Amino acid sequence: MASSSDTPKGPGTGDVLNATFDEIHGSTYLERDAHGLARLGKSQVLKRRFGFFSVFGFSCCILATWESALALFTEAFANGGPAALAWGFPIAWLSSLSVYLCLAEMASIAPISGGQYFWVAILAPPKYKRFCGYLTGWLTSLAWIATLATGSIFTGTIVQGLIILNYPDYEPKNFHGTFLAWAVIAVCVFVNTVVAGVLPVLEGLILLIHVLGFIAILITLVYLSPHSSAEDVFFRSLNEGNWPSQGLSYLVGFIGNVATFVGADAAVHMAEEIENPAMNVPRAIVTTVFLNGSTGWAMVLAVLFCLGDIDSVIDSPTGFPFIQIFYNGTGKAGATVMTVVVIVIIWCAVIGFAATASRMTWSFARDRGLPFHKIIRKVHPRSRVPVVAIAVVTITPCLLNLIYIGSSTAFNDVISLSVSGLYASYLLPCSFLLWRRVTGQIKPYRSSEAPGTEMPTRRDGTTSTPDQSAPEDNSASDIVLEEQILEWGPWRVPGVLGTLNNAFACVYCVWVLFWDFWPPSTPVNAENMNYSVLVTGAVIIFAVARYFLGGKVDYRGPLVDYDVKNVAIGPN
Repeated sequence: MASSSDTPKGPGTGDVLNATFDEIHGSTYLERDAHGLARLGKSQVLKRRFGFFSVFGFSCCILATWESALALFTEAFANGGPAALAWGFPIAWLSSLSVYLCLAEMASIAPISGGQYFWVAILAPPKYKRFCGYLTGWLTSLAWIATLATGSIFTGTIVQGLIILNYPDYEPKNFHGTFLAWAVIAVCVFVNTVVAGVLPVLEGLILLIHVLGFIAILITLVYLSPHSSAEDVFFRSLNEGNWPSQGLSYLVGFIGNVATFVGADAAVHMAEEIENPAMNVPRAIVTTVFLNGSTGWAMVLAVLFCLGDIDSVIDSPTGFPFIQIFYNGTGKAGATVMTVVVIVIIWCAVIGFAATASRMTWSFARDRGLPFHKIIRKVHPRSRVPVVAIAVVTITPCLLNLIYIGSSTAFNDVISLSVSGLYASYLLPCSFLLWRRVTGQIKPYRSSEAPGTEMPTRRDGTTSTPDQSAPEDNSASDIVLEEQILEWGPWRVPGVLGTLNNAFACVYCVWVLFWDFWPPSTPVNAENMNYSVLVTGAVIIFAVARYFLGGKVDYRGPLVDYDVKNVAIGPN
């Protein structure tokens, strides 16, 4: 732990001139960050590797909006056409921003890896917080695992599409896509375990590729491709789903735009590895949504103006309309290079999916919310990463990918939780935040450095070794974190504007969940049925059943670690 003489006493010129490299880059704040975590009942176990720029890159890479807008182009295009994309995308962007502003506020109140389930536990009425927190923990954990499975298959099948583009005689098989998805996951495991220390540097590099790749592809596509008229882009509609009205087609296809903004809560689940998370996590969330929304809308408009022959795009042998659009506009060589850029960025996004899912799963296991929690919550003593949780969240998608060999439809049904599960996990804490807000139960923010309490932190960002008498190597005690006086964090949307935004976010989450369960076309049959409602319902029923059949015995809410119980609940 840094001695008091190592820490600048104030903002004077002499202190700045005498500051070391570590002090300038935030290491002197490790004790403060560890104390903030201790107030939430947790000791600093993971290493704080991320500053603002690296977590901003991490968040941008995971959201990858302009890349996912290309990959998910078909859904909104088939149900609504160019007009649904041109107008629907900015509506989804601003509406999603409303939700993420609420998440940013809660991340500032309680910056912790558990995110949604922890917020529910501190915001919900005492009678419901235990059950609702448990349900939210399962929804969030499984939704992120499903997102990892989705991302791995997406990357693998885009690689297949690129092979088809360059080798027309290639016959794609589902098991090829599964093997490629496994290769994607293998790289995720390597980066998140063997070279975990370089992850922040990697995310900064990918942020650069994310921005430069966008500029390069946009300019190339717009310059070389034939252009459609503004009327075709902004006012042409399609109803390939055969819905009774064009308006209904727009609403069904709108989910395609929503899906491009799912996952901006990733920074939340890395909070215990971020310096000054009460400010840096909200800033990363909001700036990510602004940057990705603007680049995503620009890319959508560029693709729509450069669409060319619609039939060739929809019926592309590559399986991905954006590859065909690249090919129609720039030829095989140009399409290959641009598609490789998209693959690299989406592959790196999947690496972030694995990191996010593992931290969420580890955090929930730390509070005994999962089976085998004693094993899953273990952290590697050298790398300070939850290697068992990483194994759990990567092996599960590998097994799910086996379903893809037999039926891509069945696989898509199983992983459909990625949108509905995450939005359900957003809805619950946002609703409880609104209740606390309108009833005036959250006090104004007070800056506090917690004088008189020192946390056992090393300068590498981890806590000192716990007392060996503490069971299970600083595991949680049997003490449940009691309800504290809630205070706003240093980042929030103030006043009436915050309340209105919070209310809109709740309504929007319900709206998304409703339309996410609709099938993509009519007449509905076993092949085109949207089984998302069945999968989401099954997860909820499973979580409820497990809670009442023994889960509530282990899970009693967020627990207090032995090392910090004096900070979280006061001295005995």
